[in-house]
Amino acid sequence: MWQECLPNAWSFEYSQKNAVLVPVATLGVGGMLVYWLRSRHKIKTIEMGDGWWGSGERPLKGKEDESIRPFKIETSDKEMEDLQYRLERARYAPPLEGAAFHYGFNSSYLQKVVAYWKNQFNWRKQVEVLNKYPHFRTTIEGIDIHFIHVKPSYIPHGQAVQPLLMVHGWPGSFYEFYKIIPLLTEPARHGLNEGDVVFEVICPSIPGYGFSEAPHQQGFDTIATARIFHKLMNRLGFKEYYLQGGDWGSRITTNMAQMLPQSVKGLHLNLIFVSKQGLRRMISVMLGAYVPWLVGLTKEDVRRTYPFIQKNIYDILRESGYLHIQATKPDTAGCGLNDSPVGLAAYILEKFSTWTDKSFLDKDDGGLESKYSLDELLTNVMIYWVTSSIVSSMRFYKENISKDPGLTADARVGVHVPTGIAAFPQEIVHTPRAWAKQVFKNIITYTYMPRGGHFAAFEEPKLLAQDIMHFVRKVEQL
Repeated sequence: MWQECLPNAWSFEYSQKNAVLVPVATLGVGGMLVYWLRSRHKIKTIEMGDGWWGSGERPLKGKEDESIRPFKIETSDKEMEDLQYRLERARYAPPLEGAAFHYGFNSSYLQKVVAYWKNQFNWRKQVEVLNKYPHFRTTIEGIDIHFIHVKPSYIPHGQAVQPLLMVHGWPGSFYEFYKIIPLLTEPARHGLNEGDVVFEVICPSIPGYGFSEAPHQQGFDTIATARIFHKLMNRLGFKEYYLQGGDWGSRITTNMAQMLPQSVKGLHLNLIFVSKQGLRRMISVMLGAYVPWLVGLTKEDVRRTYPFIQKNIYDILRESGYLHIQATKPDTAGCGLNDSPVGLAAYILEKFSTWTDKSFLDKDDGGLESKYSLDELLTNVMIYWVTSSIVSSMRFYKENISKDPGLTADARVGVHVPTGIAAFPQEIVHTPRAWAKQVFKNIITYTYMPRGGHFAAFEEPKLLAQDIMHFVRKVEQL
């Protein structure tokens, strides 16, 4: 009897253990599987970190002054007299016959620009124009950050106002956005009366540009800028916001989206950087001209991208000489530009010619006044001149481009926030949507813009405003 009962007892005990162990094992394996799946899909981000760009060592004690101080642009008789003195004593080298803008800024036309600058341009009046929007400065990581902050004058009942940070590039400034700001903050007054999207706009100056203090330490790159601009938005009380940028502004806002995606409601760009190459890209380039549909390209992509060697190698080499100087020895060339307003104007305005429309190379006046007024162009030049910021703005290239692009923190991180891309036909380089998707994983809108070039907000403010609104409207409906 005892012998018969023993196996039964063992069997009962074994069954009890199974009843406990099997569910536990199942839960453990299931938990590991869930963890693996979640970690597999976890979004990689750029580490935010911290920095110090002030003069000398970072203070060991004391909290940084986080106050936001009203700021006003001012000028003086001394500043104007010095400018006139330098303009009157400029020397010019005669241009080659029939050269137009193929050798750079045509000196015959440059003399006309300088004559207007000396005799008709009114800097005091333009200072008033610049001051029409509220300016502020605040200290972040040891340097003073300048920005303008424009709110809607009227908000309809129940209307949500979207904060939008817009970031400029080189050789532009916050002034590039002056024509687009009213379209975004008061769309109904300017015929953009969908009524469901209204913005308050924040436009900072990149440190080292214009009225933002230049970094005093080496290493200030787009990731440091992104961190500072996140701190700025946080200091202004925003938890979530939209971002928009072109040129350096594109890379800075992209880094912001990679750094704190939870704070970025959407990212809108009018120039995109995709440094990833590899076999897939090579195959796409080789087949794109013949069977574009096979590699995800459209007819418009083909029109803008090919002939590939001409548009993506020769044209870029022709337009990137400045980049090689600024990415290696910016201070050398910068010395002359910081001392000569005429040299500074030629250096900056040549970019506003060719980067606006490549065909302007063939025009004796660079086509500048067909898209902009001399008052607008010279106001942007004056922002660099009166702040002596050309050298520090050029250094930004060395801080960002002197490293292997494949080894930077942002090169290994995708962009997962909702993204809108406005592809302007005269942009320096075209990036098809199929290529953009390698980095930007959540493209909501991709628009082939009908006209316009590199300085989109300055040249085609209404087109850009409409595309931003279209993008934000789609994001808000998600």
